[in-house]
Amino acid sequence: MSKVAVLDELSAISDQVREQFQGERRLLSFKQYLELFATDPQRYGRDAVQYVRDAFDHFGRTEVLRPWGKQTRFKLFDLDFRGDASEGAALVGQERVQGDLYRILSNFSREGRANRLPLLHGPNGSAKSTVARCLMLALEHYSKTEQGALYRFHWVFPSKRSTKGAIGFGDKPGEASAADSYALLPDDQIDARLLDEIRDHPLFLLPGTARRELLRKLLGVRISRDGGIKESGSALPRVNQWIWEGHLSHKNRAIFDALLSSYDGDLTEVLKHVQVERYFVSQRYRTAAVTVGPELSIDASERQVTADRSLGALPSSLQTVALFESHGELIEASGGVLEFSDLLKRPLDAFKYLQITVETGEVQLPSQTIRTNCVMLASANEVELAAFRKHPEFESFRSRFELIRSGYLRSWRDERTIYDEQIAPHLQTHIVPHATTMAAMFAVLTRLLKPDPDHYPREVRDLIRGLSAAEKLDLYATGTTPERLDAEKSKALTALIPALYTESETETHYEGFLGASPREMRTVLLDAVQNPNYAGLSPFAVLEQLDRLCSREVEYIWLQLESKDGGYHDHLGFRRMLRQRLLTTIEDELRVASGLVDEASYKELFDRYLYHVSHWSKKEKVRNAITGDFENPDERLMEEVEGLLDFPDSAADLRHSWMNRVAAWAIDHPGEPIDNTVIFARAIRRLRDSAFQERRQTLGRMCQSVVTLLRGQASDLSDDDRREATAMTEKLCSQFGYEKDSVVDSVVVWLRERFNS
Repeated sequence: MSKVAVLDELSAISDQVREQFQGERRLLSFKQYLELFATDPQRYGRDAVQYVRDAFDHFGRTEVLRPWGKQTRFKLFDLDFRGDASEGAALVGQERVQGDLYRILSNFSREGRANRLPLLHGPNGSAKSTVARCLMLALEHYSKTEQGALYRFHWVFPSKRSTKGAIGFGDKPGEASAADSYALLPDDQIDARLLDEIRDHPLFLLPGTARRELLRKLLGVRISRDGGIKESGSALPRVNQWIWEGHLSHKNRAIFDALLSSYDGDLTEVLKHVQVERYFVSQRYRTAAVTVGPELSIDASERQVTADRSLGALPSSLQTVALFESHGELIEASGGVLEFSDLLKRPLDAFKYLQITVETGEVQLPSQTIRTNCVMLASANEVELAAFRKHPEFESFRSRFELIRSGYLRSWRDERTIYDEQIAPHLQTHIVPHATTMAAMFAVLTRLLKPDPDHYPREVRDLIRGLSAAEKLDLYATGTTPERLDAEKSKALTALIPALYTESETETHYEGFLGASPREMRTVLLDAVQNPNYAGLSPFAVLEQLDRLCSREVEYIWLQLESKDGGYHDHLGFRRMLRQRLLTTIEDELRVASGLVDEASYKELFDRYLYHVSHWSKKEKVRNAITGDFENPDERLMEEVEGLLDFPDSAADLRHSWMNRVAAWAIDHPGEPIDNTVIFARAIRRLRDSAFQERRQTLGRMCQSVVTLLRGQASDLSDDDRREATAMTEKLCSQFGYEKDSVVDSVVVWLRERFNS
């Protein structure tokens, strides 16, 4: 690009920035802002609580169906608005936490302010910090929209050459009224600017009585003394208490009073010095989005600004006034969110002031009292919270906390999403199919608790008592019930999933309280990818790394738990079970990739079988599609399929149970077409496995050809074998996501452990 072209490009960018700046109405005079406020008093008169709650509503919500019930998910936590993935990962799962936080904010909004401290508590790595980070990122994006515009004001003092005289100090009223406002003067015509770090609302510059009367007129309703709106005798939402009762901070009040005195009480002249500025939430620049770490610190303090010689350009009347500038995290978070990360790691005295701050909404400084306008949010580890519960001061804090439990995820599908989206992209290698699935399943298995049958009706206790950890894993992830259960028991267990999921939520050691954390699994995956015996991130490398993890019992409490019936806390059993699941899944993929039998043929066979069973149960004839004659249901076909299924039931009982299952599904899914692949998924799988046994030797021979081909020994194969091996490899790569090296790894292990054993 030539020098001229570069300069043209710079000019275009400059024009674009200028247009955006003007379009966003970044700088306004007080009169201009008042006109803007009048267009939507509710929007421009919000406090931090209402603003944060409105951000939830702005991004919307959706309903997600989980095996334990329908959940409301707030899109804010999906971070779909991100322009750059480096801004951080979205929140996976945790719909209960989202709902609790929204409920608490709604209560604060109704009460008029945030008078309690939401405390997210859970084990390490349970997404507590992610909740706060997503919220701050969403607020940052929301503040850039028209609906989320935020404004504060500053004081500007023009130079004498830009006016007829010394502005407002020693002159008579009216002598300095050459302009409606000094807010939009260029910098070279301004001697001094005093920033408002507390972000007082511009309407606080109006006297309280006049401000409330203005709000009455703008809203067009009658407002009671306490801020309640009444119209035609019916109660409507309250006026925001912050805008209704708020007042200027100490510094702004001192400046306002000095100016008002200098102008002999002329408010219009005072307001000329007001520059209203639009600001944006930013965690990076600590603007209305601040995180306080657990280290000892003072969250608010002050310094005298009039003692600073750099402000000597201030008018003499203000130089004699003691002006104090506030600073610290509580001040920087004004108008937004303040997160106390790992709050309880601080000594009690370090955050004891929060009791009064939360209760009164004010923070006491040596020379002033500052009214807080932010949503404070804290997080704590379960260990610290358990210790704090035993502290004599806990009861006085408890009423000022809103506890939100944030445990580990219990759906391996959600857990896998964390690994796929937050860990795998950083590994910079091929992610072999099922690698993150193995890690996710293991992590969730370590978190599951054996259910207590006594918590359930007597008629289902045996069902609960026999539920294994592996079966509970499947229930939470997909709602899949054990194959050993008949249709009636499967339906009963499905209905119990919500109760199972919430069984221990009132206990101190709840399900999701202990177990392998995503942080530990991150290390497992990072170590597994360095295994020289496998290509990429292999599921077999993950399993080997899990073996090493479980050898360090002294380091993890969850490894020290005693195993229970059903395989709970049996970490060796978990790894053995996962290895067998992995080999079964690989075998299914090899079967499909081989092309020996069309997978759809199994469904067609079962559909034909059910068709004849249906007519058999009704004692009806079946129309022969070829001859057109009506014949008895094909007994030979039914017996052949039932022989492959190998169920212990008698033929008559089995056939009646199939029809009952179809009828029950139709009742539970009115208007939906019958889908045998859903209703009889296990039976079709069993049919496929049985029918494929006779082709198992052929599959093994083809897999050996694949290994030979990929190891560069294609000349040892016949043309037919080479062609079959090539087609099978291509299908494994294109359909299932393998690469050639990982195909060899998976096929070799399957041949060794399943085919040749």
